[in-house]
Amino acid sequence: MKNDEQDIIKRILSGKTDDFAYFLDTYGQQVFNLIVRIVRCEFDAEELTQDTFMKCFENLSSFNAKSSFSTWLYRIAYNTAISFTRKKEPEINIYDENIWNTISDTEIDDTMNDESEENINRLQKTLSMLPPDERGLIALFYEQEKTIQEIGQILNAKESSIKVKLHRIRKKLYILMKKEEEL
Repeated sequence: MKNDEQDIIKRILSGKTDDFAYFLDTYGQQVFNLIVRIVRCEFDAEELTQDTFMKCFENLSSFNAKSSFSTWLYRIAYNTAISFTRKKEPEINIYDENIWNTISDTEIDDTMNDESEENINRLQKTLSMLPPDERGLIALFYEQEKTIQEIGQILNAKESSIKVKLHRIRKKLYILMKKEEEL
């Protein structure tokens, strides 16, 4: 963790609560972007971003600096957004074992690397069909550019598990995109 962030936390805990604005300014937009990708509603994302920072502030004394502050904050944001969506969205199941087992990584890569406007639009549409936890994982890896190790810390999961999940999500996106193409 950045030493200056550790100093800011100490000042906040000693009573200089105005210093918490640093974290809002530094991480507010990134946290909002992650949450809006998960919940798909800017209004809800604004409220959940506020909830995230309130939880962070209220629990700041429990931050133990085993990970970076941003990792700890992202964990709070991710869990807040996922908890919210569990109350709202049923999961879509697209699993067809026959199709699932016949798709090669090369097919997936070719489709995902196609940067045509049509393909990008199809990808954006299919991303919105994913369950919230998968949208969050995609947002952390591709949009927030977090490493597998950082995502593992944020989600409190093993790196191997994150790799498997990302691989399965890519495969799911491929299937959804192909179905969308057929329509």
